Amino acid sequence: MAEAFIIDAVRTPVGKRGGSLASVHSADLGGHVLKALVDRTGIDPGAVDDVVMGCCDTIGSQAGDVARTAWLVAGLPDHVPGVTIDRQCGSSQQAVHFAAQGVMSGTQDLVVAGGLQNMSAIPISAAMLVADQYGFTTPFAESPGWLARYGDQEVSQFRSAEMIAEKWAISREDMEAFALASHQRARAAIADGRFESQIAPVGDFAVDETPRETSLEKMAALQPLAPGGRITAAVASQISDGASAMLVASEQAVKDHGLTPRARVHHLSVRADDPVWMLTGPITATQHALTKAGMSVDDIDLFECNEAFASVVLAWMQELDVPHEKVNVNGGGIALGHPIGATGTRLMTTLLNELERTGGRYGLQVMCEGGGQANVTILERL
Repeated sequence: MAEAFIIDAVRTPVGKRGGSLASVHSADLGGHVLKALVDRTGIDPGAVDDVVMGCCDTIGSQAGDVARTAWLVAGLPDHVPGVTIDRQCGSSQQAVHFAAQGVMSGTQDLVVAGGLQNMSAIPISAAMLVADQYGFTTPFAESPGWLARYGDQEVSQFRSAEMIAEKWAISREDMEAFALASHQRARAAIADGRFESQIAPVGDFAVDETPRETSLEKMAALQPLAPGGRITAAVASQISDGASAMLVASEQAVKDHGLTPRARVHHLSVRADDPVWMLTGPITATQHALTKAGMSVDDIDLFECNEAFASVVLAWMQELDVPHEKVNVNGGGIALGHPIGATGTRLMTTLLNELERTGGRYGLQVMCEGGGQANVTILERL
C-alpha cells in the first residue's frame, strides 16, 4: 500500500473564551493557518488536490463549507476544492485520516488537512439551540428509533464524565491532581519555547493564553457541575478558539515537489462504543488500533489523549496501563483548551514536534468524540 507522509504542521495559538481570537471570523481563522502552511512548505498551492477541515456547529461564520471559504479568504487558488467534516471532537483528526486515505489510495498526492473553531462566536451545540428556536427536532429528543433502542435518558458529555469517574473509581482529588499537572506541563512547555516553532502568530498574539496558575486548593473550592458530582470546570477542557493544519503527501509528491517528510502515517482507524457512555470510545479504539498495528503500549513513545475531561484520560490510562509520564507531556485540553474542530490537528502538531524534540519514534493520538466514537492515529517520526 502507498504511504502517506506528514510534511509540516502549523497552528494558531489557542485563544481563551472571549480572548484574543474571539473577534476573528472563523473563515479567516482557518485561512490564517492555511496560508501559513503554504508559506512554510513552499508548495505550489495550485498543486493541492483537496482541503479537508473539521468544524462543528457549522452555522453563522462557520456555515457554507467553511473549509472552502477559509482557503479562498487566504488568497489561494480558486480551482482547489474544500470540504468541511464533522466527527465532533475528532473532526480534524478525521480530516487527517481522509487526507491520508486519499493519498494511500493513489487518487490524490497533496492534501491539506486541518480544522477550525471559534467557540467564542459560535457556542458549543449552537446548531441545536437554533433548531430548538425554530421548532426542529434536536438529537435524541424525538426519534422513535433512538427512544426504542436507548430509552428516554439524558445523553451528555457531562453525565458520561461522571459515569466514567464512578465506574473506574476516580476521585475528584485524582482528577484535580491530573488537571493541575496539565496546567503545570503546559506552562513549562511555553516557558521552554516548545510551541514556538509550531505556532503561526495572529498579529501580536503568539502564545497560548489558556494555561492557568492554579492550585489544588482553588480547584477544591469549585462547585460540581451536578449536585453531589465529582466533575467541576477545573477538570474539563476549556472552551476556546483556534485553527490548525497539516500537509499530507504521497511519495510521488515528495519527489515532484522536493519535500522533506517529517513523519509517516503508520496506522489510522476509528471505532465506536456505547453512545450513552459516549466518552469511553478511546479505550476500545486504542486496543483495536494496537492490535491492528501489531504493537503494544510499550512500543509507543508518546501519547496524546484529548483531555475532554480528566476522568476520560484517567480511565483510559488505567485500562491500557499507560504511564502518565508518556501522556500529554506538554499539557492537554484542560490547560491548552479544546477548540473542537481544530483540536485533532492541534494535538497531532504538538505530538509531531514533541517526537522530534525527544527523539521518539512512534506517537499515538486518540480522542473521545460525540456518539461514543474515537479516532486513533499512530505516527512514525522520520
